[in-house]
Amino acid sequence: MSAFAYRNGGLHAEDVPLREIAAQHGTPCYVYSRAALTAAYRDFDTAFTGHDHLICYAVKANANLAILNLFARLGSGFDIVSGGELARVLAAGGDPRKIVFSGVGKTAIEIRDALNAGILCFNVESASELERINQIAGALNRLAPVSLRVNPDVDAKTHPYIATGLKENKFGVAYDDALTLYQRARGLKHLKITGIDCHIGSQLTDVAPFTAAAERVMALVRSLHADGIALSHIDLGGGLGVQYQAEENPPSINAYAAAILKGVAGRTEKLLFEPGRFLTANAGVLLTRVEYLKRGDERNFAVVDGAMNDLMRPALYDAWHDILPAAQTTDQPETWEIVGPVCESGDFLGRNRRLAIHEGDLLAIRSAGAYGMSMSSNYNTRPRAAEIMVDGAAMHVIRKRETVAELFANETLLP
Repeated sequence: MSAFAYRNGGLHAEDVPLREIAAQHGTPCYVYSRAALTAAYRDFDTAFTGHDHLICYAVKANANLAILNLFARLGSGFDIVSGGELARVLAAGGDPRKIVFSGVGKTAIEIRDALNAGILCFNVESASELERINQIAGALNRLAPVSLRVNPDVDAKTHPYIATGLKENKFGVAYDDALTLYQRARGLKHLKITGIDCHIGSQLTDVAPFTAAAERVMALVRSLHADGIALSHIDLGGGLGVQYQAEENPPSINAYAAAILKGVAGRTEKLLFEPGRFLTANAGVLLTRVEYLKRGDERNFAVVDGAMNDLMRPALYDAWHDILPAAQTTDQPETWEIVGPVCESGDFLGRNRRLAIHEGDLLAIRSAGAYGMSMSSNYNTRPRAAEIMVDGAAMHVIRKRETVAELFANETLLP
């Protein structure tokens, strides 16, 4: 989080005081650091120097056009899970030849649009999807590039909502069925087998699950090769965790890369990766202002203008985000529940936080660059936040705050 630091008692994003951003653009407000985004991408890219590879940023983590455009300029590909994300990547200047299309429920329209765009590969997640892609490709007189997403039945040891590599999960094809399904794909004349894909979950804080999954994938790659099925790429997904709180110690990108490269030693296939959180989480904060302080016999509540509709992760996953005052103080801290105005008891952004705060104070919720704005909603008819990109001493509005009128502009009264 070096891009967000205190200077002269005030928290800054690069060279811009957060209080100035809040004064100009209001709260709640997402703030991103261009330097932090760039550094995270380059760290990942550099870690795999020496082996042909492609980073395919997981668009679902943060789909703002400016962020997509920044990664495209750095040479990134993209991992998409919907037709809407395809349209976003293309609008942001992304190269369709660097797009992989994941997801268990691709519609016929989405498949057609992706084929017409000329994407790199479909990560296929079922036998039925394989048949559908073949049919649509035939109707378009195209050859569809496909890769099977293989479920290796490896426990990612992460939150169950973001674990994707076990037999019980909806994702991918069963490991034991994969060879047969590849053989089936080989017989479909409108498909071109290009690779293999594996993604076991998100926010992994141990290298071991990655290593176990890679070992199973490589064993399957060898079986495919023995059967005459050649692959041009091996997609090992994403999921590398980041530090949300002090006691978390996720592996460094270099430790992760070393483990992966050891597992693929001797292979010449291109490596694909699908990082999302690793590239964006710690490059963003959510600014929110304290509206009311409400002391009670059992708990003290700090009611802020940000809410679960702005940052869903605490309510959805009971996720921890560090919360800092934008201005340092020598006042004695108290224990607070940081809650929003939404009419749900689950509307909280932080529990049991030791803070010295007053009504009107500005707070920064850290590590909010991934699955923050992208999961936000208009619940309680709340306009979604503005998004600001800081670049050195400059700040750019990369998404204007919605207005209430815009929220129901597409609705009509009954005649």
